[in-house]
Amino acid sequence: MKVGLMGTYAPYNFLNENKEMDGFDVDIAKEAAKRLGVKAEFAAQDFSGLIPSLQAGKIDAIISQVTITDERKQQIDFSQPYITNEVKIIVRQNNDSITKLEDFKGKNIGVGLGTNDESYLRNDVLPKVGKFNIKTYDDVITSLQDLNAGRIDATINNMYALKPIVDKNGFKIKAVGEAIKSDQAGIAVRKNNPEFLAALDQALTDMKADGTYNTIFKKWFGEEPAAQ
Repeated sequence: MKVGLMGTYAPYNFLNENKEMDGFDVDIAKEAAKRLGVKAEFAAQDFSGLIPSLQAGKIDAIISQVTITDERKQQIDFSQPYITNEVKIIVRQNNDSITKLEDFKGKNIGVGLGTNDESYLRNDVLPKVGKFNIKTYDDVITSLQDLNAGRIDATINNMYALKPIVDKNGFKIKAVGEAIKSDQAGIAVRKNNPEFLAALDQALTDMKADGTYNTIFKKWFGEEPAAQ
């Protein structure tokens, strides 16, 4: 089972010190593959290229925090959700002027290129809040470097994703306010592949039922998962 992922998004998926793919998504992929009687192989690339690679048949599935949306469902099929993530506003530690989306007006806001968060900013937030500048990034660390250096005023992301990068780099940033939204990610597969999709769904159902899912979740996030 050839699995596409970013490979730069710790703790979800990243290259560890042994130059092996590691992380929550990777453990989910390996466990799902094992239950399907196959081995997971990993192919890393920028997030914006994952769905085209899936559609072109270069990979069999994407397990890389792909948020389940109606728009994406027109292009690809999803398994049941395997994680719920809360998205918050992230600013520098000394910034007290941005605590809610309305404070984005006139500011420079960073976001991952091709992500659900980007379409959320463009389609939901911009029309309500008024004009602000959106700067897109191919990876999370560059957006955080720019935030830390003051080149952007804020970004939106979830703290599960940011904590290892912040800890490693000593970035002086913080999450503020209430969660602005929560997303659910699923395993993405090509359209018209019902048997493969059903097998993945069954693997996820069984993992949740026998406690394997909880063990993987706690390993990476240090807490019990929210109800899926």
